[in-house]
Amino acid sequence: MHVDHSEVDRRTLLRAGLGAATVAVVGSELAFPGAAHAAPGTDLDWIISCDEWAARPPKDPLSVSATATNKIIVHHMAFPNVTDYSREQAVKLAHDCQDLHIDGNGWSDTGQHFTVSRGGYVLEGRRGSLERLEAGDRQMISAHCPGENGRAIGIENEGTYVTETPPKALTDSLVKLCVTICRQYGLHAHDIFGHWDFRTTECPGAAFYRQFPDLRRRVHAALGTKLGDVPARRWPDLWRFVNSPSVRVVQHLLAYRGYAVTVSGTFDAATVTAVQDWQARNGIPVDVDATLTPPTWETLAPELNQHATGAPVTAVQEILATKGYAVTVTGAYDHATRAAVQDLQALHGLPRNGKLSTSTWCTVVGGSVRQSYKHR
Repeated sequence: MHVDHSEVDRRTLLRAGLGAATVAVVGSELAFPGAAHAAPGTDLDWIISCDEWAARPPKDPLSVSATATNKIIVHHMAFPNVTDYSREQAVKLAHDCQDLHIDGNGWSDTGQHFTVSRGGYVLEGRRGSLERLEAGDRQMISAHCPGENGRAIGIENEGTYVTETPPKALTDSLVKLCVTICRQYGLHAHDIFGHWDFRTTECPGAAFYRQFPDLRRRVHAALGTKLGDVPARRWPDLWRFVNSPSVRVVQHLLAYRGYAVTVSGTFDAATVTAVQDWQARNGIPVDVDATLTPPTWETLAPELNQHATGAPVTAVQEILATKGYAVTVTGAYDHATRAAVQDLQALHGLPRNGKLSTSTWCTVVGGSVRQSYKHR
């Protein structure tokens, strides 16, 4: 049996090797881990299954993750922003994507778990994803975001959203899909992230990403989550298997704290060692994978005002520029930087004071804050 290990989350393999959980294989007789969160009797007939859109069989056997799902990662497809909103176009999209991923990328099947068309049709991507969603136990190991393929549900959205935003039909269906995933897997609106929070890429597009606070609010409202049940800050749980603009922020902050790390965006061995040393020095449990846990973030990120200079300001400017803000990397907290920070604060329901508070840092690096979910 051949398994495409390039698509398998390395931590999943490590844990499976240690006997912590069984990796079930689609088509085998292996037992799936027991469902813990699934809502019984959930109607998923509105999702077009692989059989319904006549997907190709996977090139290789597909595996079910042994790691619990802990987030949703939203993408744009970098496909044309078509005006054909029909079901036929949605099916064509699914075929085009699968062909690209199997024949072009050499993957076993479609990389993402689900696809949303510009017309608002929702389709199963990787075979088995719909069955696992219905069970609500474990997800298919995917290929949409290295390092997160065993613990994040990937949703691709038809179109390119660097300067344009998705049509209403797409965003409405995306909200419905995210709500369903949250209910089935026991997730929350604050567990929704963008691709570039965990990978160096232009996806999901700057214009689309600006809508994420509203996307989360809509999902939060539909789930009926109490505000008190939302964490004060939900930081991105970066770890040694990812690379992203936020990893560059971590490296800048580690350098500011005196560590000899290279700012590359790649979570290399020096970064792992530095994160773990910082955790040890600050009385924080040392994570074997150097995960940026909330206490790690909150001790590492310094509060800054408009007079700040140096590596932390450079870190903020770099990631703001990556996310579409017109700022220049100078290392000095200038007017353009302050204006960009104020805009970000407004998007997340924070006071527009332009200061880099701990909560503002959380939004800068891709997280969300409780204030964002208050009635607006």
